[in-house]
Amino acid sequence: MGSIIVTGVPGVGKTTVLSKAADQLGLDTTVYGTQMLRVAREAGHVEDRDEMRKLDPETQRDVQRQAAEAISTMGRVFVDTHCLIQTPTGFLPGLPAWVLEGLEPETIVLIEADPEAIASRRAEDESRKRDADAPDVIRQHQNMNRATATSVATLTGATILVIENQQGKLDEAVANLVEALE
Repeated sequence: MGSIIVTGVPGVGKTTVLSKAADQLGLDTTVYGTQMLRVAREAGHVEDRDEMRKLDPETQRDVQRQAAEAISTMGRVFVDTHCLIQTPTGFLPGLPAWVLEGLEPETIVLIEADPEAIASRRAEDESRKRDADAPDVIRQHQNMNRATATSVATLTGATILVIENQQGKLDEAVANLVEALE
């Protein structure tokens, strides 16, 4: 079996849902961005994770390749990542072909929520330097994530699972993810 890729726009609660589900299922997780950050830091490209999306596309691709290679040695894991990364020059694929070859996904999980709630969560999160996108921009990003997940599934044969993480219903989102993957 391959990896389980869990994605969602920044501020949707993806990592929170994933962490709780992983505990219940007894599965390991790896944060793709952490692997990328390690590679980018070692190369002297960035100091913190929020600088990653500002790297030029060629550097991003090189960092992605190296991170996928590292994850491919970990066996079956939850991979916490993004379908698309919003950059100053447009959306950069977070799951290009060279990454998918390493990850061999069995399932793509999209964590979604109401765009207004996501905008509010971002505004309240002082621990990160998140973009303050309007709800219509967040909605567009979520729609593009769905299209990207469909492309990934077409290329890899992975299934797609959409989990709603609505405000105040974290336990429900976790239960739905656990039930689908048991």
